[in-house]
Amino acid sequence: MSTVAVKNGQAVSLDDLRPVPLDEFRAGVLEDVHRGARVSAFFIVPEHDSGQLHAVVADGAAGEFRWWITRVYDAYPALTPECPQFHWFERELFEQWEVRPEGHPWLKPIRFQRSYQSPGAPEILPSVTDFFAVEGEEVHEVAVGPVHAGVIEPGHFRFQCHGEEVFHLEISLGYQHRGIERALMCGPDKRTIHLIETLAGDTSVGHATAYCQAVEALSGVQPSGESEAWRAIALELERLANHTGDLGALANDVGYLPTASYCGRIRGDFLNMTALLCGNRFGRRMLRPGGMGISIGPEVPVELRKRLELASIDARNAIELLWRTPSVRARFENAGRVSGETAVEIGLVGPAARASGLERDARLEFKSGVYRDIALTPPTHPDGNVQARAWVRWLEIQQSISMIIQLLDRVKQGCSDAGHKGALSPAPNAAVVSLVEGWRGEISHVAITDADARFRTYKIVDPSFHNWMGLALALRNQQISDFPLCNKSFNLSYCGHDL
Repeated sequence: MSTVAVKNGQAVSLDDLRPVPLDEFRAGVLEDVHRGARVSAFFIVPEHDSGQLHAVVADGAAGEFRWWITRVYDAYPALTPECPQFHWFERELFEQWEVRPEGHPWLKPIRFQRSYQSPGAPEILPSVTDFFAVEGEEVHEVAVGPVHAGVIEPGHFRFQCHGEEVFHLEISLGYQHRGIERALMCGPDKRTIHLIETLAGDTSVGHATAYCQAVEALSGVQPSGESEAWRAIALELERLANHTGDLGALANDVGYLPTASYCGRIRGDFLNMTALLCGNRFGRRMLRPGGMGISIGPEVPVELRKRLELASIDARNAIELLWRTPSVRARFENAGRVSGETAVEIGLVGPAARASGLERDARLEFKSGVYRDIALTPPTHPDGNVQARAWVRWLEIQQSISMIIQLLDRVKQGCSDAGHKGALSPAPNAAVVSLVEGWRGEISHVAITDADARFRTYKIVDPSFHNWMGLALALRNQQISDFPLCNKSFNLSYCGHDL
């Protein structure tokens, strides 16, 4: 079978990415997944009278991607019936390009966007569709959202219930669709990095890292070691802030206020550490292709270490209360289980996957930057429930603190590298896959340039895109009152999904 194997952040010429016949494409992709690889990206690059269908399959054991391409026209045999990981990818593909995956079991809009093929079509309103319905005596339907009680993004959830028991949860998104991927076409330019940093605001550093790695690979530029160290510090601070906030929110969902109140404040401490580095609590303007967007003085590592040590003590005191409180453990342990088999089948990533026993972590499997020489064992838990997802977060908090302290020993003089001098120049007719382990899981950026060295395609897969189906399955046979708890245990991004 003909395909190309590439490493994380390795640019390849389009001459090396040659289409194969459709039957060979299907057989090869399915064989890779059945052997343990997972779907990282799946998208179409339009041509004059057809489209190139790309499948980027991540083989964690080999630490490489297998890049499959075939040519499609109006339709092709769906992959979803044989591999559920393609479920949302094929819905997205049909919605965007009107190429029908024949045999797909549930071909509904995923973002409720106009097709790229029909830009003048009437506007489509999110969630205006026929929802799945369960029929039977005493079965009822509960609709939640898109407007929620808290200050959160909009999303619609439709439950089919018998009494308090949930038979089925259907998740309908699209309210945050902004057309980010289309806006990136013909880049990179001055606005590109700002679109990247704001496509999922709580993951600004993660997405900026993936973008910088992609552009650097296409340009043949290697950032300095100190730049890579500071990028990793910012990425781990982003993980610390969000994991701490999530544990506090989980405590709040079960009415346990000591941890809830303290973690809210400690999350702010971690965000302020990022602001110490670059002046922005979410890490914006810190990373730029070629290096850093800012300089960091030698006094910053000293102050950061001091703040980190204090916050780590506070975090331990607040979070360990959860594990010592039987009523909290009872609620966590009896809610929202996703088995390891199901996690593999649907392609879960990040803490959600590791909490179902899967050792999936791009920092280990697809090493880049300073993670190439950092010993890392991703924490896992076999139970796949809310307790497991909370526990994995806590272990990752401790691991990230230890990692940052190690990295601070490398950058005692700060960082004088304020980026590459001048804009980088990506190679024409080239392609790259850039994978980064964000706090929710793996972030995939696939960039393809045209003959003028501009982005012909820029495909982004936020970890939430892989994991929303996991939340839906976690509610099966659960009490509907467990939904807030299960939802927060995944804490997925609406805008990261909708782009």
